[in-house]
Amino acid sequence: MISWLLLPFNKLSTTQLYELLRLRGDVFVVEQNCPYPELDGKDNLDKVHHLLGVNNGEIIACARLLPAGISYDNVSIGRIATKKTARGNGLGHLLLDNALLQCENLWPGQSIDIGAQQHLALFYQGHGFESISAMYLEDGIPHIDMRLTK
Repeated sequence: MISWLLLPFNKLSTTQLYELLRLRGDVFVVEQNCPYPELDGKDNLDKVHHLLGVNNGEIIACARLLPAGISYDNVSIGRIATKKTARGNGLGHLLLDNALLQCENLWPGQSIDIGAQQHLALFYQGHGFESISAMYLEDGIPHIDMRLTK
């Protein structure tokens, strides 16, 4: 059974921080063969929260929730990742549903922007997001900006 934790940076334990960064590194750097600056200076900013999906004491899903003005003019969700061995059973949908719920709790009635990998556009459209940009390359991977309008 998965449980969800929503924590600001200063409430993450050292173990949680390690597992969070390991999961993101495994997904975004190793799986996608994409060396990029994972530590971008946003994780520890005021009002940024980390959503962690935990199963049997292990972090298997994560997302970073950011207030307006940090990554985009609107509230945003980033660093959305699920552990490779936990995929294929709807975990990504649960993660995004929880992230959207937590954004609404933190910043009620605000639109949400994401920088989505282009091949995941249909996944995000299924959650109400619409494309708001042309394709662009970020770290060599095709992306599009998407918005969930409130």
